[in-house]
Amino acid sequence: MEVACPVAPAEDWVARTAELVRAEGERRHPGEAPTCASGISPSGPVHLGNLRELMVPHLIANEVRRDGAPCRHILSWDDYDRFRRVPGGFPESFNEYVGRPLTAVPDPCDRHQSWAEHFKEPLQDSLDRLGVRVTEISQTQMYTSGAYTPQIVTAMRRRADIDAVLTKYRTRRAADPDEDNPESEAAYYPFRPYCATCGRDDTTVTAFDDETTEITYVCACGAQHGPTPIAEVAGKLVWKVDWPMRWAYERVTFEPAGVDHSSPGSSFTVGGELVSEIFGGEMPLHFGYSFVAANGAAKMSSSAGGAPTPADALEIFEPPLVRWLYARRRPEQAFSIAFNQEVGRVYDEWDALSRKVADGNADAASTAVYARSAGTSEGLLPVTPRPMKFATLASVADITAGDEVQLLRIVRDLTVEDPVATLDEVRPRLDCAQAWVTEYVPPAERTQVRTEPDTARLAAVSESERAALKLLIEGMTADWSYDGLTTLLYGIPKLQLGLPISAPPTQELRPLQRTWFVLLYELLIGKDTGPRMPTLLLALGPERIRYLLGAA
Repeated sequence: MEVACPVAPAEDWVARTAELVRAEGERRHPGEAPTCASGISPSGPVHLGNLRELMVPHLIANEVRRDGAPCRHILSWDDYDRFRRVPGGFPESFNEYVGRPLTAVPDPCDRHQSWAEHFKEPLQDSLDRLGVRVTEISQTQMYTSGAYTPQIVTAMRRRADIDAVLTKYRTRRAADPDEDNPESEAAYYPFRPYCATCGRDDTTVTAFDDETTEITYVCACGAQHGPTPIAEVAGKLVWKVDWPMRWAYERVTFEPAGVDHSSPGSSFTVGGELVSEIFGGEMPLHFGYSFVAANGAAKMSSSAGGAPTPADALEIFEPPLVRWLYARRRPEQAFSIAFNQEVGRVYDEWDALSRKVADGNADAASTAVYARSAGTSEGLLPVTPRPMKFATLASVADITAGDEVQLLRIVRDLTVEDPVATLDEVRPRLDCAQAWVTEYVPPAERTQVRTEPDTARLAAVSESERAALKLLIEGMTADWSYDGLTTLLYGIPKLQLGLPISAPPTQELRPLQRTWFVLLYELLIGKDTGPRMPTLLLALGPERIRYLLGAA
């Protein structure tokens, strides 16, 4: 029987689910901390869609802890799964390991113990930065240590009952390639050995003795093994049996899953029957979560690969923002994470929320989401001490090509009323901005400041344009600050119309201001658009501006 988490659309899904988990955990196992579970296969890069498998139970477990109660969040590494295929970008020579456990495949970079460890490490580092604390469980260690032997024996002895449940759902759904015994086979066995000769799982169980627990199997490599006590045979339960077995073993109270696993007749449906009928446990509370996509995620660097990972996101987003992207959506809502020009908008939204919360103007729901994003039950996550506008930092990083002396000079010019003392005050946001410019902004869109004046364009300027340039050159150092330059730049077309520099904008002024800015962009960077002009001028400094505008 399925036990879903009934959460009404208007409710705070995190608080409501945490309340259910705490109550259900106490009902099932009085005096024990409830267990929230996640499962990840380290078969390749763990992407941002996989991260939702961790963030949903983390938010629930963390909410329980915030209320002062213990709660366990386990991460089961499915590192004993078979190596199915070689992911794109890796040598085809790894095909020889297909069919072996992920922990028996060599590390592609020769730094880790195995293929599995190679892909675990980046996620472990990302989870640490995100404040996601989990108890890690290696399925290789669990299976090879004999921890599951009693459960395996039970499943083999109850194979006919398991097959009956699976058969009931096979009639409703297309054949599942993960199941090792199609309906047409004479005998069903829920355990697949890894061959003692070749190490692969291209095996077929031919016999199992319920009394002695001895198993016999053959392999596609030609080997025949057994009868051998099943406790001495490497192998694992098939997926749809393995999952409910672990629910019972780990006493899982809550575990979400992708919508593909949560639909009628899916793994959850099958597991719900097997966990109680075969393994004597209860099905976890659960609900399905939707997918996570990425916009503009193609890196410009040589490290470009497949779907972006949490480590990729943390290169351009501060950790609280990554948490916020997941916490602000209900699990059934699909969403995208921006890697394109929308990154600046995401930062602006986060900064606006931060100000509202700090001023006490945010509603209760927004305040709760902010608190879950900014920190955990263990405390707040590190943040940038002086969170300047992301788009501004990106422009400065672009213009200076990362030169720290120039960066500090410009950042100080942007904060004249309370100057930044060191770049550490604007980190890690500055580092995120630099990474975004370097890795996600196409070279053609980056800012290349002219090294020499454009003499041809300067010779062709009109009298009105020449007068505007003179006003800029003579007036820019009177208030050399972001606000001062903004006032002057937008005010020069006003002065040329005989208006005061403080005159409000009009429909007549807008095209004149645009034409004026295009002239400056052409003379300074050779394009008709670019970073915000006050930022660009601050980056260049008075002497270089005068030189490029033909006044030196």
